[in-house]
Amino acid sequence: MFEDQLIRILTRFNRLLHVALAVALVIASGLVIWEFSVEVSSAVLHNHLVKGFLQSLGTLFLVWTLSSLISAEISYLHDGIFQVRIFIEVAIITLLRQIITKPVLIATGPGVPDDAFEPMQYGLILAALLVAGILHRLVGRTPPPGVRSRDNTPPPGS
Repeated sequence: MFEDQLIRILTRFNRLLHVALAVALVIASGLVIWEFSVEVSSAVLHNHLVKGFLQSLGTLFLVWTLSSLISAEISYLHDGIFQVRIFIEVAIITLLRQIITKPVLIATGPGVPDDAFEPMQYGLILAALLVAGILHRLVGRTPPPGVRSRDNTPPPGS
């Protein structure tokens, strides 16, 4: 009796925490979109279109990340399933953002030495991207419990 009530209280509290996370993700998304618009307008006003576009693209990757996290929260709040695949997608997005924004920082940063390009660092990022892609593919092949496969056969054990 006590344990059942404790589990109900903890479940409600956990859902409340996830609602708070969802609200925080929405606010963060709005702020990142605002930052994107400020960067674009600044780039247009100062006639730094290429640099501004690439920096804005890095900001849009943050929007993509937040969108993936919001999808994870929707899924969790809707059916209680925690999807690891979405967090792998966030890692992939973050690695892609590093590959795109790093050259912009090197090219436009004040006082950056000419040899700031580090091939080893890019190699490690690309290797991490490859591993994350393989993980994404492997995790994506297994349907969640209770979900039918593409050929409409029930999952094993049902």
